[in-house]
Formats: sequence, C-alpha cells, structure tokens
Amino acid sequence: MVGYVALTKPRIIELLLVTTVPTMFVAERGVPSIWLMVATMVGGTLAAGGANAVNMVVDRDIDSLMERTMHRPLVRGVMSPRAALTFAVVIEVVAFVWLFATVNLLSAALAASATFFYVFVYTLWLKRTTTQNIVIGGAAGAVPVLVGWSAVTNSLAWSPVILFLLIFFWTPPHFWALAIKYRDDYEAASVPMLPSVVSIEETVRKMAFYTVVLVVLTVVFSPVADMGAVYLVSALILGAVFGVMVEAVRRRPTEQTAMRLFSFSITYLTLLFGAMVIDVLV
Repeated sequence: MVGYVALTKPRIIELLLVTTVPTMFVAERGVPSIWLMVATMVGGTLAAGGANAVNMVVDRDIDSLMERTMHRPLVRGVMSPRAALTFAVVIEVVAFVWLFATVNLLSAALAASATFFYVFVYTLWLKRTTTQNIVIGGAAGAVPVLVGWSAVTNSLAWSPVILFLLIFFWTPPHFWALAIKYRDDYEAASVPMLPSVVSIEETVRKMAFYTVVLVVLTVVFSPVADMGAVYLVSALILGAVFGVMVEAVRRRPTEQTAMRLFSFSITYLTLLFGAMVIDVLV
C-alpha cells in the first residue's frame, strides 16, 4: 500500500492543495463550505495522484538512471507497470466522478484537463524533447487554482486566470533551482532540462526573467481580485526576498545557493497564498 501512495507523489500534491484552498477563500470572499473544501481536496488529490502515477509508469526507464528518482516504487519493483497504470486510471476515473458528483462538472473537467496535459503534453512529448519542457508543462500544475475557483463559483474569471499565470511563471525558477543540483542526472538520462543543457549562469538569467514576471503578476492580482493591504504588502515583501534569492544564485551559482532558492520558493508560495486567506478574513 505504501508503494501505491508513493506513486502519487504526495509532496507534490500537498503543494497543489496549498494553492487550491486559499483560492477558494478568495472566490468565496470568506470561508467556503467545509464540505466543499473537503470534496474539492479529495477530488484534486485523486486527480493529481493519478497523473503522477502515470508519469512514473512512463518515466520508469529514466528514473532508474537518476539518483533523485532511483528509489521510486516501479524502479524498485514494488509493483508491475501494468498494476501501477491500472491504479492510476482507476483513481483518475474516481476523481472525475467524485468532483462531478460532489462539486460541479466544470471543476471535474478542469482537473481532468490538467491530467491529460501533464501526461500527454509534458510527460510523453515535452519532457524528453525540449528545454522548454517544464515551462510549458508547468501549466498542468497551475490548473488547481482554476479548480478551486470554479468549485466555489461554478465559473471562471480574470482573478483565477491571473493566479494560473502566477503559478505558471513561478514554476520555472522553482524547478530549475532543483534541476541545477541534479543537472548531471538529467544529462545521464538524456532529459534536456535547462541546467543540463546550458550554463548555470544562463539558467539563472532565465530564472530572473520569470521571477520579475511572477512578482508583477502578484501585484496585478491585488486590484483585479480586490485584495487589501495585507496581501499586497506580503506579495511585495515576498517578491523582494525571492528576487534577492535569485540574485544570490547569480552571484554564487552553486548547488547550495540553488537549493536554498528551491526551498524558499515553496515557502514563498505557501506564505503568498496564506496571505490571501488572511486578507480575505480580516
């Protein structure tokens, strides 16, 4: 059972839920129904877990070549690829039915679209063919904010679209920071992750660009979503710290500074979305 749970990549799912639930608070302009939040989280967890499990089935050949992934269940032979794929498809179907029955069709369709994009566009196409893999593929990880908003309103608007773009532009500097440490792994597996193809200096220049756009989007979100001072001040401070962390990697391009940026990027997103909740409630 532990092996099947590992297939779903629980740590990644936790990060997705960190963005989904606060988005629901913003959409509600208060505290959403507890049942609705639970139902959305359950459906989102199953949908993301199924997509991650398919990703492990497809990538089992390169996972065995990379230090970061060589202990994954399929590499260790915990279950067969067929069993893993069956598990993934079943929980994907359950996720769609669950979200359709307990939330709404739009949320179910959005969650399903993220799965298809992650599996067919990112995993099967982009990941092994272009350095833009995580840039374009990151769109799948941005969909949960759309799911959270639509769960509350049964519609979409500019506010969730900006949140989608915010996550989209956050993803490259977040993931490339990690990829700097494991660039030799990606090179060994012939995966053209940017730091394994170009210099760290070039990678950091691109990270800086995405960070600037990210911070601009966090500011734009404030008037569009009618957020208050708590959110805006938090966004500006967090954005400034993010920029300082990226600059630190530029000045001292080492695995250590890159991993500090990677760790902070997760804290950044958590605090930013937490600030949204506080802003709405105060």
